[in-house]
Amino acid sequence: MKGSYSTAQIGLHWLIALFLPIQYLTGGSIERTHHAAHMGVTPSSFDLFQHNVHNYAGMLIGVLMGVRLLLRIKTPPAPQLPASWWQKAAAGFHHALYVAILMQAGLGFVTSYLWFGTAAYHVALANIILAIVALHFGAAAWHTLVIRDETLDRMIFPRRNPTSEKL
Repeated sequence: MKGSYSTAQIGLHWLIALFLPIQYLTGGSIERTHHAAHMGVTPSSFDLFQHNVHNYAGMLIGVLMGVRLLLRIKTPPAPQLPASWWQKAAAGFHHALYVAILMQAGLGFVTSYLWFGTAAYHVALANIILAIVALHFGAAAWHTLVIRDETLDRMIFPRRNPTSEKL
């Protein structure tokens, strides 16, 4: 199977995919916590818990995405030539997703610990990531259910070691 990823790359992909919904489910606690604090009311302990989960999961996503990017640079998938316009578009969206998630983690850190004035940008970028992830999910479903090719298999089955295939 051409263009497969390593076991580490696949594991990181699915681990990040697991953490992204947690960010969306816990994000509302940030506003509730800050609103309560500005009103002079003690935030609920559950909102404080979610706030911490959101912050630390976001930092973890940033670290995992950084490792994933380094692995991608070190061991890129095998090129598939010739690249059509939709393959170029897919690569562009993958790059955009990497950049957006890394920026989001950095912006979340800035918003939480340095300057809350960036919160609106953090929220806007979250919506952009949501749109890119929806396109990503839709493309994976299209490849699996309509085209019926091996695109999804690349992110499920690790690449084979070329030296082991010679044995």
